[in-house]
Amino acid sequence: MKIDILTLFPKMFTGPFAESIVKRAQDKGLVEIKIHDLRDWTKDTRKTVDGRPYGGGVGMVLSVEPVYLALKDLKKKDSKVVLLTPQGKTFKQNVAKEYSNLKHLILICGHYEGFDERIREHLIDEELSIGDYVLTGGELPAMIVIDTIVRLIPGVLEKEEATVFESFSPYLEYPQYTRPEEFKGWKVPEVLKSGNHKEIEKWRKEKSLAKTKRIRPDLI
Repeated sequence: MKIDILTLFPKMFTGPFAESIVKRAQDKGLVEIKIHDLRDWTKDTRKTVDGRPYGGGVGMVLSVEPVYLALKDLKKKDSKVVLLTPQGKTFKQNVAKEYSNLKHLILICGHYEGFDERIREHLIDEELSIGDYVLTGGELPAMIVIDTIVRLIPGVLEKEEATVFESFSPYLEYPQYTRPEEFKGWKVPEVLKSGNHKEIEKWRKEKSLAKTKRIRPDLI
């Protein structure tokens, strides 16, 4: 899988992709991540990427031209172009699974007060939001999206079955425990020490459903 990121702040991505699972996925050749400075597709000496909105208003708007030129260079037939914005559909585990099967993903990180509407109308396939709140830009959402989808790519995790039984697939993850068996009087449930795999599986399903009903009833 190849992922291209269009951003005004490429240095923000230096750390997150140089550690842990995402780094190992790159080292294995399972994913290629490229960071691009949107200013590289500007034509003036000041590398201007924004402008004042027509009709007036507060702040600056990201211009359509540098985004168009960048996509002209990067986009292929099998590319999916995603705009990271609070106005987009909410990023969830099922979306992550869908994205993990793509051959080429292009993420556009916004900044300023918004985008020239022609970017939305003519240049992208989808808008995506990580939640109902406003950040200073799309860089942090891009990191979250990439971290989530990369771990779902076959071969990235040593134990691929881990992605099947974790949170949101389809309910919240069941409670888990490790040693010691007792701490300050807090004990590990007896069923987990029984060795009865059928009963353990039943207990986990019951606890997963109960936890989901209590914390995230909207998932049911």
